[in-house]
Amino acid sequence: MPYTILVAEDYEDSRMLMKFQLESVGYRVIEAADGYQAVEQTQKEHPDLILMDMSMPSLDGLAATERIRALETKTKLPIIAVTAHGHQYIDRALAVGCNELIGKPVDFELLETMINSYLTA
Repeated sequence: MPYTILVAEDYEDSRMLMKFQLESVGYRVIEAADGYQAVEQTQKEHPDLILMDMSMPSLDGLAATERIRALETKTKLPIIAVTAHGHQYIDRALAVGCNELIGKPVDFELLETMINSYLTA
């Protein structure tokens, strides 16, 4: 059974591009258009990894990550912060529980390497 990745991204075209790229290398992809949906999908679908956009309406990626971390019991779900704001978010993202940060536009080779380091560890 393929690994499941949750793509939390408010821009539909970005979400679709990431979904296409991830599915093309064999991952199952579920989607969330905002932080509330990301928390809900995490509880419902139990993904193996989350790609969390930091700037989303309603509930941003920082707050959504905090909520997801508060729900965890034993395992620490890998969450990779995705942002167009460069590394200015890195300290905040790590402080709320993200494992790493990748900038936009996303370098899919680098992203695949990051994902593999968590899912095959």
